[in-house]
Amino acid sequence: MYTNLSKGRIVVATLIILMLIGVSYYLLIPAISPRQASDTVPSRGSIKAIGVEVYSDASCTTKLTAIDWGVLDPGASKNATAYVRNEGNSAITMSMSSANWNPSNSSQYLTLTWDYSGRSIAPKETLKVVFRLAVSSSISGITDFSFDITIVGTG
Repeated sequence: MYTNLSKGRIVVATLIILMLIGVSYYLLIPAISPRQASDTVPSRGSIKAIGVEVYSDASCTTKLTAIDWGVLDPGASKNATAYVRNEGNSAITMSMSSANWNPSNSSQYLTLTWDYSGRSIAPKETLKVVFRLAVSSSISGITDFSFDITIVGTG
């Protein structure tokens, strides 16, 4: 026959076992549930413009789809000029970002900036911008690189 003390131990042991089962279930379900699958399609374009168009000439007749930085020495920098036109019907400000660095560690040695000051750009106005790519003097192991530039107009 069980005493009250034995019944208490059985209840505690049962609770501990149930808690362990619950924790195990919580930890194991993500490990055995189906994984998501994805596929990446590489992009060849280097400049993406949202709300704006980017041109290689001041008269805005030739769209700029890529910048060829050429061969750069460690510690050097190079400029590239572009003309950005607000294609919307209201004033905008722009932002610029870079992504898809190849090789992925090249972003540690290459720095992209531009001379855009943040001023408002009127509808159909074209603004000359200069991109600057600077190469760290400590770069090594990278002979070729690529990355995408995205310019977004917000307004």
